[in-house]
Amino acid sequence: MKVIVDLCVIPMGVGVSVSEYVAECERIIKAAGLTPHLHAYGTNIEGEWDQVFSAVKACHERIHDMGAPRISTTIKLGTRTDKAQSIADKIQSVQEKLTS
Repeated sequence: MKVIVDLCVIPMGVGVSVSEYVAECERIIKAAGLTPHLHAYGTNIEGEWDQVFSAVKACHERIHDMGAPRISTTIKLGTRTDKAQSIADKIQSVQEKLTS
């Protein structure tokens, strides 16, 4: 099943800046064959359910390995069975409405 996920992984107990952990998750997501779409407060990911959630698990494992004793993660996700829709499709739909 295809899924679009909005992922926000927050390492706790590592100080104020978490960009090195975010960068490591981006690497993991790319290595999993997925295309992350980084934004200011998270990352959008699209792909097959198992592949996406395997990458999320790998992010948690790696962040713990990097020394974070605790991680708080927020996930929003959506699936569709009526048609195939990508992140780009969803954005384009809104942009078209903005120009009309």
